[in-house]
This record gives sequence, C-alpha cells and structure tokens, in this order.
Amino acid sequence: MLKQTIKSLSVAALLAASAMTASAADYTIRATANSNENDEDYDGLVVFKNYVEAASNGAIEVELFIGTQLCSNGAECLQGVAEGQVDVYISTSGGASGIFPYVQVLDLPYLMADDRIAEHVLSGDFVRTMRDMALEDSGNAIRLMTVGNTGGWRNFANTKRRVANPADMDGLKIRTVVADLPQELVKALGASPTPIPWPELFTSFQTGVVEGSKNGITDIMGMKFPDAGLQYVTLDGHAYMGALWWMNNEKFTGMPEDMRRVVVDGFYALQQATFASPKRKSIKAYEDFVAGGGDLYVPTPDEKAAFKDAASPVYDWFKSNVTRGDEIFTALTDAVAAAEADVNASRAADLN
Repeated sequence: MLKQTIKSLSVAALLAASAMTASAADYTIRATANSNENDEDYDGLVVFKNYVEAASNGAIEVELFIGTQLCSNGAECLQGVAEGQVDVYISTSGGASGIFPYVQVLDLPYLMADDRIAEHVLSGDFVRTMRDMALEDSGNAIRLMTVGNTGGWRNFANTKRRVANPADMDGLKIRTVVADLPQELVKALGASPTPIPWPELFTSFQTGVVEGSKNGITDIMGMKFPDAGLQYVTLDGHAYMGALWWMNNEKFTGMPEDMRRVVVDGFYALQQATFASPKRKSIKAYEDFVAGGGDLYVPTPDEKAAFKDAASPVYDWFKSNVTRGDEIFTALTDAVAAAEADVNASRAADLN
C-alpha cells in the first residue's frame, strides 16, 4: 500500500512538473508551413521545435501549424508575419516574390552546380545580404532567418521524349507558375511556357494541355505524375529548390540575447535537416520512377553546358527587369565563386 502511494505521488509530481514546465514558457513562437507532414518543411520544423524548446530549458515554446490554419498563401502569410499574427513562415522564392521580387535569384538556372556548392552559399553571407534587403524593404518587419531546401533540385520532365540537350525542348508545352522568370527560362530553351495551377497539373498531363514540367522527383512521384504520362526526366538540375524561412523581426529582437542565440542555432539545425531530408527521400522516388518504366537521363558535362548557354539570356532579363535584381545577382554569383574556391580546395586537400 505504501509502495503504491509513493508511486502515485511520484506520478503526480511528474505531471505537476510537466505542467509547470509547459506554463513556464516566457516566449511562444507560432510557426506555420503550408505543406503536410511528409514534407521537408515539416521535418525542419520538428527539428527546430525540439532544439529550441530543449536548449531554452522550456523558456521558449514552439507551436506548429501545418497546412493553412493560420494563412493560405505566400502573400497572406508574409503579411501575417509582418503584423505579428504569424511568427515563423516558410516560403518558396515564388511565394515571396510579390513582396521581395529579388528572392527569385534562387530560381536562376545553372548557377549552383551541386548540393555542396548550394549548401555552402546558403550558409554564408549571401543570406545575410538578402536578410538586410528584406528588412529594409519591409520596414524592419520581416526577417529572413535562413534558407534551406524543399524538394531537392528542379529538373525538366515530360511526356513526349528524352531531353538530352536544349534542342530537344523545342516546342514542348512546359508547365510553369504564373511568374515571369520561369516563363522566360522555358522560352529561352525553345519550349512553350504554360501556366497551370498545381492541383490541375495531373489532368493537364493526361489531356495534353501541358507536356512537361520543372519539378523535383519527390513532387513528381508524390503527385503520381507518371500515371498521367510523365515518363521522361532529365537531371539537368537547373535550380536548387530554396526554402526561405521568415520570422517577425519584433518577436526575434524582443528576446534577450541568450534566447536569440537559441533561435538562431535552432534555425541552423532546421537548415541542416532540410538539406538532408530531400537527399534521403529522393532515393526511393528515383527508384520507383525507373521501376515504373520511367526514363531517367543524366546529361553529360557538355550537354549541361549547352543548357546553361541557352538559358543565359535569363540572367540579363533578371538584372534588367527585377527590382534590385542586379544587386542580388552580383551577391549570388560572388558567393558561388567563393564557394567553388573553398569547396574545390577542400576536395583537393581530401584527395591527397
């Protein structure tokens, strides 16, 4: 009886301690992603929540809202961040381009060669430059915390034929979002850009309204596009699918320095998780694509160079037509050059 009483008191004490910890949070961060629990964004948020709550010893609580509970699209969610209804939000470059058009620099084709270069660039001063620009343009309301990944690399895929060089793109109707930059890229490669809402894309492949897209393999397989006839994927890797993580600047700067450090380190952990997640998930996606009869083509270095040459007019278009485009283009290309030098030096040292 005494043993049972002690056990009951111990359980009660643990529950009371848990309740005290839950109610002891000095700061609450409301974070949202317009995605689902199978997405890299969710993986990143789980890592962020776990790190921040543990490292702050419960002083910071992170509430996750996955889907459209707090807001439904980039413009609405970023407005929510600016006004403080949302503390943390993840967007694609396209989702943020209405407010910060220059973030589309991440969609410019063939500037970053591989994961190692992209991750080096997005872990350095280039992101701080973009942060300063966003703070300036939002009246110090919206702060860019980090840039991770959401889906790996964009590649061209289609229902008609293998694409090994730009000439093979000629005449293909390629689905794009309703934004100028991806449409300019598709036109530069000789294809026809066709804006189609994402939910309509499966049927559009079936009916021939579009014949191709520019997506990551996990999106292609997740949406079952091969069942709609998408059977050719070319691993041209024209764009790294950057995920921009935004935070209400007043919420961040209102924390003491030790708590801000926890949040900054939490976003580092989040970034690393989103860098890793697509690599793992893409393995099975590629296997399933090939097992289902899909044609997976890897361009040779010369063929990839031909794609870059054909797409190069998009760089001039971006610098001339996008607000602060020339400024951010220079920042990115300088960062890529520095990353290539660092990475190649590390590779050379490791080969000896």
